[in-house]
Amino acid sequence: MTRFVLASASPARRKLLQAAGIEPDVLVSGVDETAVEADSAEELSLTLARLKAEAVAHRFPPGTLVLGCDSVLAFEGEIFGKPADADEAVKRWSRMRGQRGVLHTGHYLIKTGAGATGRTAETTVHFADVSDEEIAAYVATGEPLNVAGAFTIDGIGGVFVERIEGDHGTVIGLSLPLLRKLLAELGHPITEFWSAS
Repeated sequence: MTRFVLASASPARRKLLQAAGIEPDVLVSGVDETAVEADSAEELSLTLARLKAEAVAHRFPPGTLVLGCDSVLAFEGEIFGKPADADEAVKRWSRMRGQRGVLHTGHYLIKTGAGATGRTAETTVHFADVSDEEIAAYVATGEPLNVAGAFTIDGIGGVFVERIEGDHGTVIGLSLPLLRKLLAELGHPITEFWSAS
């Protein structure tokens, strides 16, 4: 059985994999996301995904699959990763309400000793026209401080997402259809991992 490693601390990504029949080993990369810059959300998300995968891949024997992922929101020409603090989260939501942004999730898959492949998945997110009180209450939960774009779709913030255009998994942090393609490029059908659950 080929070992599958998720280089991410995200419990949401792990749950997505588990729901798809893949039971990953988890090893957090420790990459400092704030130290990496890029010209676009797409480029940043893929670069961070690659750095996360590369940071842990060397710890495993040849043939191990290591997946790094990272999500970044593109909004009105700006790149929104995780907000620095509650004030920044409030300011972002004050701008995002009633608007839309594009959530980019980079995926980088390494097969140790044998190569790597990576791409991004994009999903457009339409935000509800929330009130100041709703924003304050949401930020007070702490949830927006730990996620790209200051929102989730699979948590409390899901009530403020009116609709999406694209794969919902991309917004959660991992596109299963894209993962299937990346695995195939490295010679592994996704069905190979179903018996792991």
